[in-house]
Amino acid sequence: MSSIVLAQEAAKTVSDSGLAAIGYGLAAIGPGIGVGLVFAAVINGTARQPEAQGKLTNLGFSTFIFTEVLALLGFVLYFIAS
Repeated sequence: MSSIVLAQEAAKTVSDSGLAAIGYGLAAIGPGIGVGLVFAAVINGTARQPEAQGKLTNLGFSTFIFTEVLALLGFVLYFIAS
């Protein structure tokens, strides 16, 4: 058997929903790191300039929302793929 036929047979045995779950798991790493960086910057900025805590907190939560939208989009695409 040629390697192309073997690859096609192997592709038939792997489920698409399993690959979608792995893809979503890998895609969730980015927003997770992003949220950590956002709140690390808010904490660092508040420690350096305590009077700017209100503005930094509002900006941090706004950025958190935009970052989490990426994770939710990946979650929706996971269900579409499976």
